[in-house]
Amino acid sequence: MQVARITKPTSAEEVCSLIEKFLDEKKSTDLVRIDLAGKSSIADFMVIACGTSQRHIQMTGELLKNYLNGMGIKPIFIEGTPPCDWVLLDAGSVIVHLFRPEVRSFYNLEKMWGVDLADFSRKAAGEA
Repeated sequence: MQVARITKPTSAEEVCSLIEKFLDEKKSTDLVRIDLAGKSSIADFMVIACGTSQRHIQMTGELLKNYLNGMGIKPIFIEGTPPCDWVLLDAGSVIVHLFRPEVRSFYNLEKMWGVDLADFSRKAAGEA
């Protein structure tokens, strides 16, 4: 039996893609990727997504942290547990925000970073 070898992602783009795929598989919704290159020194990308409940957000954050650690991405810092209305996960080159929908709407990080959500919705629907 051959065991699949897990290789550490070599770029921020690869890490971001892995995170997006993971969040999609864990049923997170309304995923948005924000390219921070040239806008901030804190990270290369920001990923924002919604969870269905506080428990879903907490577990998704913890599972994502374990998944990234298993890929060799360390250290991973996580904030916001409990109450899990908003969990922030710092994976170095990628910052992940997991929100309850109403909390995400209140903070509106996409607007702060200048993301056109109408354009994003068109791309997600395959209209662009």
